Amino acid sequence: MYRSLFKNLITEELGKMGLGRNVWCLMLVVGLLVTCTRGEDPYRFYTWNVTYGDIYPLGVKQTGILINGQFPGPQIESVTNDNLIINVFNSLDEPFLLSWNGVQQRRNSWQDGVYGTNCPIPLGQNFTYVLQVKDQIGSYFYFPSLGMHKAAGGFGGFKIASRSVIPVPFAPPAGEFTILAGDWFTKNHTDLKAILDSGTDLPFPDGLLINGRGSNGYTFTVDQGKTYRFRISNVGLTTSINFRIQGHKLVLVEVEGIHTLQNSYDSLDLHLGQSLSVLVTADQPPQNYYIVVSTRFTSQVLNATSFFRYSNSAGTVSGPPPVGLTTQIDLSLEQARSLRRNLTASGPRPNPQGSYHYGMINTTRTIRLQNSAPVINGKQRYAVNSVSFIPADTPLKLADYFKISGVFNPNSIPYSPTGAGAYLQTSVMAADFRGYVEIVFENYEDTVESWHIDGHNLFVVGMDGGQWSPASRLSYNLRDTISRCTVQVYPSSWTAVYMPLDNVGMWNVRSENWARQYLGQQFYLRVYSPANSWRDEYPIPSNAILCGRAVGHRA
Repeated sequence: MYRSLFKNLITEELGKMGLGRNVWCLMLVVGLLVTCTRGEDPYRFYTWNVTYGDIYPLGVKQTGILINGQFPGPQIESVTNDNLIINVFNSLDEPFLLSWNGVQQRRNSWQDGVYGTNCPIPLGQNFTYVLQVKDQIGSYFYFPSLGMHKAAGGFGGFKIASRSVIPVPFAPPAGEFTILAGDWFTKNHTDLKAILDSGTDLPFPDGLLINGRGSNGYTFTVDQGKTYRFRISNVGLTTSINFRIQGHKLVLVEVEGIHTLQNSYDSLDLHLGQSLSVLVTADQPPQNYYIVVSTRFTSQVLNATSFFRYSNSAGTVSGPPPVGLTTQIDLSLEQARSLRRNLTASGPRPNPQGSYHYGMINTTRTIRLQNSAPVINGKQRYAVNSVSFIPADTPLKLADYFKISGVFNPNSIPYSPTGAGAYLQTSVMAADFRGYVEIVFENYEDTVESWHIDGHNLFVVGMDGGQWSPASRLSYNLRDTISRCTVQVYPSSWTAVYMPLDNVGMWNVRSENWARQYLGQQFYLRVYSPANSWRDEYPIPSNAILCGRAVGHRA
């Protein structure tokens, strides 16, 4: 995949030094010898056809988005550094895009699959994503990123396993299961979009799904005495969830690619867009047990159940499903603070500015992001630092690359709350490559917020109630916090993260509450390098789809 990039990079650098063709030939021979000796990272090929289909997840017929006829879509199985070639055919009657939640797209925001970076795949056409899961492990998911497509399905699991030569800090499990859980609406995605476009918020969800099915629609079969890994993601639209298995402990081992201290929990909260892995040992009497997912921080509690079935079970499930946490914020905050990095584990991990000690690096800027829910022009909107995002007529990455003026301004959102009235804007924040920023998410509303940043790791150094101030830094965990791509902010609270700006590109910063994201609670972070070198960012793909004002330019 990257052999041609290696050649072009060497050519570029030799050209800068004024060296001639003979030196290039020598370098090419050396490069080929290295390639032949070590080999390229493996390739995995996927061909997906995206269609509509009738689905009945809550017993009501509705139109779903299927991938190769499946809902949820097929799982991506990969290993660290694999190259993934994913050819997506759009057989819908509207444009379509897929994005890859948590996959960092190192030097390659061209493949991120959101409208700020990619033109949609036109109906009846295809696009081939070329990804490399560079220096990553962990549990993630993919999803459709345009409009309210996510409310119709089109999502699936995305697993990145460790390479066989890298030890994992727990014994190999007897098996693995993926759980994609979240809230669900029985209205079609077009109806939900119309509700939002009319200027009102979404109603309360109609139910919860586990792997595309309602209660008691799925069974996970295990052998007594063995241990299994569950990779769990909250793929819902509007609500946090709590996950638990009747009579069994959950041993947390991984959060979005980071090996954690292996603490044991009765249940775990997953906020919108978050993923994690737990080990569960089948150490109870052989029978069926409930797996339960329930909503968190909602006045009405929704539940969905599946079965954890022992293969030698002689009976059915007994007793009611275990009751979980509901509105208790303090317990969720305490649990969030207990998530710690396993400092002795091997494998890829964030290395900001060449140091594994994230807490010893001086920050270059503090960015404060405050969400709000203004009414603009008589319609419900959502905003960040008083700016409610509206899409441009051209993807921002293409406008930046082709130097198309008038599409966006890189300083169109302030770095801190201003208290000004809310307004509509195609908001882009400028950031310098290799900076190291402190970001404080401030939430003074009465709902839990969930923030995601594409292309980067967020070291979650602190979270607490009340108002953030510089004195809050005294409580930061600067030694062993986890890093992740999606972080929650509790009501009337703040969450602080450190983030290395080590990935050039145009990156989406968004609410994972999909109604809020759709109505403006997002912006783009332009991480810029003046070097304009392929060492920092790969060139525009030759198959890039051009739209808007980019039409007529050459990829």
